[in-house]
Amino acid sequence: MALDLAQLLNVRLYQAFDLDDEGRVLAGSDDSGSTQLTEIAPDGTSTPLTALPGAVSGRYLPGERAVIVSHDEGGNEQHQLSLLRLPVPAGRPAGLEDLEPMVRDPRYMHALADVRPGLVCYFVNRRNGVDFDPVIRQIADGAERELQLADAMFGDAAISPDGRWLALTVESKVTAASAHLALVDLAAPAGQERLAEVTPADAPAWNGSPSWTPDSSALYFTSNYGREFTGIARYELASGQLTWIVTRDGAELSGWLSPDGRLLLVEHNDNGASALSLHDAASGAHLRDLPLPVVGSVTDRVPAPCWAADSATVAMSVSSAPMPHDVLLADVHRGRVRQLTNSASAFGGDSPAVPEQHDVPAPDGETVPCLVYRNPEAQAAAPDLASSAVLVVHGGPEAQAKQGFNPYVQALAAAGHTVLVPNVRGSAGYGKRWISADDKHGRLSSVADLAAVHAYLPKLGLDQTRAALWGGSYGGYMVLAGLAFQPELWAAGVDIVGIASLVTFLENTSAYRRTYREREYGTLADDREFLRSVSPLTRIDDIRAPLFIIHGANDPRVPLSEAQQIHAAMTERGRECELLVYSDEGHGLAKRVNRADAVPKAVAFLARHLAAGPD
Repeated sequence: MALDLAQLLNVRLYQAFDLDDEGRVLAGSDDSGSTQLTEIAPDGTSTPLTALPGAVSGRYLPGERAVIVSHDEGGNEQHQLSLLRLPVPAGRPAGLEDLEPMVRDPRYMHALADVRPGLVCYFVNRRNGVDFDPVIRQIADGAERELQLADAMFGDAAISPDGRWLALTVESKVTAASAHLALVDLAAPAGQERLAEVTPADAPAWNGSPSWTPDSSALYFTSNYGREFTGIARYELASGQLTWIVTRDGAELSGWLSPDGRLLLVEHNDNGASALSLHDAASGAHLRDLPLPVVGSVTDRVPAPCWAADSATVAMSVSSAPMPHDVLLADVHRGRVRQLTNSASAFGGDSPAVPEQHDVPAPDGETVPCLVYRNPEAQAAAPDLASSAVLVVHGGPEAQAKQGFNPYVQALAAAGHTVLVPNVRGSAGYGKRWISADDKHGRLSSVADLAAVHAYLPKLGLDQTRAALWGGSYGGYMVLAGLAFQPELWAAGVDIVGIASLVTFLENTSAYRRTYREREYGTLADDREFLRSVSPLTRIDDIRAPLFIIHGANDPRVPLSEAQQIHAAMTERGRECELLVYSDEGHGLAKRVNRADAVPKAVAFLARHLAAGPD
């Protein structure tokens, strides 16, 4: 049978954060309504660890029964770091009062970057609110070493096993989707540390997920330096030689080195579906495939797959339509994968919609990858919606709609719509050229891809007059831009934490984000008029489709004012526009209770505007 909305909103999601020496998995579980830490034993039993007001993440502290906990308040992303000793006090989940404060200053962000025995590395923007500095903190006495290396934002960090080196990925302030890899010699006197480039800072390339060989002589990392697609490279410190270990033409790869330095776990991204394989780390030779139980996506960066210290097992998070978000444990030597959680239990044996892959032609000769979800049983039960279409546009824009579980997509398919999920220009997963195709003055090329998908609807037997847009964050901008620049195409829109004006967004977003968003959209100093011209608010008089807006009051990325100003402008013009604001949310809907309130209202809104009229 088809799933109903109540089942979909009751799904419990799990993700793997870390794996300790005894085979216990530190996982995130939203069983309580927001993501909290839980510990899963090798036999599959789980113990809740935290019960904090907001969503949390964390890492084990190697060599101790303790967890570094990252937590914020109401989705404001001002992450603070605390220590939780295990087992949890009195056998109950820990509240904030049970945590040992490590780094707490609500004025600043503290981004957990790496954990080693006895120490933790984090990034903090307390120097000027914009740039982030790496800090290495000793657990025993709280002593900190703050490295003011550059005016920069860092993505990843990895301390070498011998404690001599810190590997960092340094985000470009000029080129979107670009970060170079650098080293810091921690043997240098305090205050004299310097960044030494591994890959050139001025090369348009993404480099990330660095990991060290056990003797600290070499780094493995994922990179597209000098290439169209990402592969796995090795850098030798002594010689400065960079060697490609595993590459594949036409495919994006990600890789993670085992602690003993012998194996590479490699993910091949096939249009948003993951295929895993094991390779010899020295030669790159393929050793064996590691089959997943479903066609789905391994979460590749946050959190990434994590190796056990003995290099025998890997814990990972996998998401797919029939397996919404679960923790898997892989025995790498036997090539077996075991499922530790069961997020699909909420389905009760009913079936979610599974994606079909389509290549949508664009008028300029490009092809837009698109996933199509439909549930024939739901459409039979709601014949007035059977020919309607909803395009769900991902955020980012430097992200990819993967073949994982999206509750919004499934809710819309369960209501009877055909759901199309395109990877428009600017999406990740298809090489450098595609991810940069919408940068700055190419902004409206991605909006034009929405029109290409609209033109494709008849090939799926869908009614072009009953098509709507749905999206969050940058996807919310795309919803508003579609309604403003293509008003004749769309019957309705649902905007979740979206951008109404690129000018006011850049003026009002968090200071640290402005710098890195300007490299994608253009700068206020040089491109203000262009930014104004591609802003939906500028074309407010052209928007005639009804609009439904959802926003979090604490959003540090896209301020609530973006939702308020488009809502006010629509209302002043007598256009249908509804705004839902959640006081305890940030950039999205992290809490189940809020999703249970907002999603049925948004689905009912689309049902009203996309239903077929009487014959």
